[in-house]
Amino acid sequence: MQQRNHYKKIEDFLADESFQKWVREGKERDNWEEWTVENPQRAKLVAEARLWVLATRVQESTLSSSEVAAALQASRDKIKSIEKETAVPSIPLWRRTGWRSIAAVLVLGLALGWLLKRQTLTQDTLTYTQLINQDIQGLIEQANNTHKPQLITLSDGSSVLLQPKSKLSYPKSFEGDERKVYLSGEGFFEISKNPKKPFFVFANEIVTKVIGTSFRVKAYTDQPNVEVVVRTGKVNVSSNQAITQLNPETVQLLPNQGVRFARKKLTFEKITDLTLEKPEAQSVIAIEQLSFEFSDVPVAQILKTIEQAYLVEIDYPQEKLKDCYLTTSLSDQPLPEKLKIICESLGNMTRYEMNGNRITILSEGCN
Repeated sequence: MQQRNHYKKIEDFLADESFQKWVREGKERDNWEEWTVENPQRAKLVAEARLWVLATRVQESTLSSSEVAAALQASRDKIKSIEKETAVPSIPLWRRTGWRSIAAVLVLGLALGWLLKRQTLTQDTLTYTQLINQDIQGLIEQANNTHKPQLITLSDGSSVLLQPKSKLSYPKSFEGDERKVYLSGEGFFEISKNPKKPFFVFANEIVTKVIGTSFRVKAYTDQPNVEVVVRTGKVNVSSNQAITQLNPETVQLLPNQGVRFARKKLTFEKITDLTLEKPEAQSVIAIEQLSFEFSDVPVAQILKTIEQAYLVEIDYPQEKLKDCYLTTSLSDQPLPEKLKIICESLGNMTRYEMNGNRITILSEGCN
């Protein structure tokens, strides 16, 4: 604050990163506004410097040669307007020899540099293969080349229902203070709760961060959008680190909310009510439609619901469990946790074994 009290020229403001952030992004807004209105002469100088920053600001999502020319002309028009309206004894910055040419080169350089950087990011650096190559852990890749979803159980007890034409890369065990997996295609995730070890799903341009919840990520490489839809819990969706500077936005999603990330424009579109979406755009799978709230329900019916949701086969002693009923909530747990809760509720040394998409319940009946 003390340093800016000595600003006497527009160049002083242009060299101040805090001032540029205030003009372009609204950061430190209150501090700058309060300081500006303290002195009328200072306010006039700030206004001129602010217009200069805005004249070099690139806002278009795509830039053609005609749009670059239009941006240059707009900058010239702003400069001419300032010259007519401002009567300052000293020679304004933009009237000095060479500054108009510098302004034009600056705008053009920013525009072309921004466009080149954006094309490089979207076309070359955010593929599934490059993301997994950056991970220093040894990863296991599961590819679903079948015509139906496949169930993947992770080392922390989380489960993923991987859709056809999709791939998931994950470590054999999660080390450190984070859990990271990489998706190409579509998967429904149910994450084991661990507040001290957040879970991240990297899917091309976006990253989904959760602690423990269930959600769907759709990120096919040949489709224009990446989508995240939450069933239970809360998630934060943001741009991958490589494009954060182009879109630093983070979107928080609650149950039955979703967001689309437009890969061409690098923008988010939040969906607050999925029921308003067109049916063909929802891609809803069975696990998102079924209820896991059970009140005095036969165990056989509960196991049947799990079979339908996860597309698995469950073998269990039907005769021994035919008179067993349960009241329980299984809505916010991954599959291994669901099975654990059922077995503990039945008692009598009931346990389960899982082998791929086949589950065996071993029990002597219920208590």
